[in-house]
Amino acid sequence: MLKIRYIAKLKNVISIEKNEQFDMQFPSKSTLIKYLKYLFLFIILFVLLGGLFFGSVYIGIFGPLPDKVELAAISNEEASQVISSDGVIIGKFFAENRTNITWDNVPEHLKNALIATEDKRFLTHNGYDLKSYVRVFFRSILFRDSKGGGGSTLTQQLVKKLYGRNDYSLLSMPVNKVKELIVAARLEEIYTKEELLLLYLNSVPFGEDVYGVESASQRYFKKPTVELKVEESAVLIGLLKANTYFNPRLNPQHSLERRNTVLTLMEKQQFLTVEDADSLKKLPLNLNYENINIENPAGYFVYQVKKKTLDILENIKIKTGKDYNIEQDGLKIHTTLNMQMQEMTTKSIRKQLAVMQKVLDKELQNRNFKKKWFAKQKNGATASDLKSREVEVFDWAGAQTQSMNKLDSLWHYYKMLHAAVLITNPKNGAVLSWVGGNDFRKLPFDMVLSHRQIASAFKPILYAAALEDNFDACTYLKNEEKKYPEYDNWEPQNFDHKSTRDSTVAMWYALANSINLPTVDLYFKLGREKLINTTNRLQFPHFSADAPSIALGTLDLSLFEIVRAYGSFANHGQMTEPVLIDKITDTQGKTLYQRKGIESEQVFSTKTSDLITAILQRAINQGTGTRIRNQYVIHADLAGKTGTAQDYTNAWFVAYTPDLVIGTWVGASTPDVHFYSSKGSGSSLALPIVGRVLSGMEKDAALRKKYLTDFNLPDTVYAELDCQPYRETGVKGFFKRLFGKKKKN
Repeated sequence: MLKIRYIAKLKNVISIEKNEQFDMQFPSKSTLIKYLKYLFLFIILFVLLGGLFFGSVYIGIFGPLPDKVELAAISNEEASQVISSDGVIIGKFFAENRTNITWDNVPEHLKNALIATEDKRFLTHNGYDLKSYVRVFFRSILFRDSKGGGGSTLTQQLVKKLYGRNDYSLLSMPVNKVKELIVAARLEEIYTKEELLLLYLNSVPFGEDVYGVESASQRYFKKPTVELKVEESAVLIGLLKANTYFNPRLNPQHSLERRNTVLTLMEKQQFLTVEDADSLKKLPLNLNYENINIENPAGYFVYQVKKKTLDILENIKIKTGKDYNIEQDGLKIHTTLNMQMQEMTTKSIRKQLAVMQKVLDKELQNRNFKKKWFAKQKNGATASDLKSREVEVFDWAGAQTQSMNKLDSLWHYYKMLHAAVLITNPKNGAVLSWVGGNDFRKLPFDMVLSHRQIASAFKPILYAAALEDNFDACTYLKNEEKKYPEYDNWEPQNFDHKSTRDSTVAMWYALANSINLPTVDLYFKLGREKLINTTNRLQFPHFSADAPSIALGTLDLSLFEIVRAYGSFANHGQMTEPVLIDKITDTQGKTLYQRKGIESEQVFSTKTSDLITAILQRAINQGTGTRIRNQYVIHADLAGKTGTAQDYTNAWFVAYTPDLVIGTWVGASTPDVHFYSSKGSGSSLALPIVGRVLSGMEKDAALRKKYLTDFNLPDTVYAELDCQPYRETGVKGFFKRLFGKKKKN
């Protein structure tokens, strides 16, 4: 009985505990209603505060928002492009490296990749995506899932790219997000979905200071956007998540993985079949990277084009009042440069100097030049100068990072050979190739414009001046050594140190074979003032010193000046000013500038220019330029002249046809560094560069036909050279002239 009572009592206790527990877990009805009221009031307050916050942003409390008029006028800054005559983009001028494209040039797979990756509901929302906000709230915020993604639509991302974000302290994120939402909604009312996608693709950065998909396509695949393949589009869209981490050049494995993620997302959105996606994922990246701002074979030319363009735009502003910005207005600058010839020239220089630099290094070493130079430099060197560090330097094997101290670096460039080449069309002045040095980025000083001792390449100018003064090609000149006390006992010699007292040399032969002593004799016969008049017409630098050594080329000239002068020989005495730009248009294709006419001046008579050409043809076929025939087997009808400065400090070679003038200079940055053998002569150092370029042109039917044309000089011109190279003087010579065969003199 006691047991039964105990059990009953225990049940009552348990029942009471359960009821108490129930009362603790579930509040009473009145308490529940109270809590619900608080929650309702909190929601209302939250909505009111949110609405107030939204309204304050909307009305501009945190700064004005762009209205529909401003949004309708959106236009991206666009880089101006420099385009070669054969249609290659060779340079850009920009604040942001961007080239805008039209919708017709956007491949369908690029659009699909963008939507699948960045905003799969882009085509259905109105600028904001509520579903994305819910996902972000629960996954990214509540559950802290790093893979939850962001909530911004493509339109909101576009607003961020166009207008950036401001700092509002603790309110920065909410204020900027609300701003982007409002502006995105306005954009959706103004633009179609296609227009928004295009604006986005033309705006976003793709790393390496590249903006817009067109510039990115050219940078990473060296092709226009319209030619992108599906997997290439996926690479570029993958870049948008993190420009550096997924850069295909810097981090190819990361880029490959991201590309495959984009392809998977395209498959999920049914833009690709499973089979196609799987097949594309197996492909390598296959980049074709090109950064014309770093490795530009036309860098020196493009720099000159920029200076000329700025002058043209300033003239347009003066005449029309319209102000164009070369870095923002997307101009198209159509130039005269032939990129095919430019690449031939660059390769020829590289091949020649890569070999000759080693020859020079050996000669300098044999002369203990390097050892003496270092000994001199170390006297003033600091400990820091002698400390090695990793330095990127130019080398003919390519840009290299080497461990060297400051003195090593200075020596590397001090003893370096440089080359410059300029090719023009003498008839219209078009610059076809301009290489101002070894590497524009590291060595920007332009050797095409640098003044160097011109050496024997000047001689045709002296001989042309004499022909203009009624000398003829068969005038005989003295070939004997002589000391000139009035000129500091100057005693010129021939290159081979040979001379003749008993014979004179025909003028044509002296020039064709670049003989010094007859040239000096001609200078004195002609007179200094007449030579100065000729050099003034050719726009050479004025020289005031009364020194006969000018006849042998002691004047400092630039490659630009000598090529322009030789152009007058090629063009029947008319010197044409070299030009770099044919036309400039705006983004709509409207012509802002068109080169009109040809700026030329008759500096020599046709007879004089034809005679100089006939003589310089012999220089190529029989004289100092024969290597162009013998070694490089050039068949073109050429005239030309070598030049070798004293101590082999400068090497020159200029050759021409009626439609082409090609000149080259080779030397070190200082005359102290030079060859000590004939390896440094114009025929050994400079001529081979021209030889390889002409060889490449002869192999190309179009270039050969257009530029390697024949002179077709009248027979009467060659008849002017019909006299013996040498004529004996004295009694023996007198009787030979009296009873021998008559020759023109």
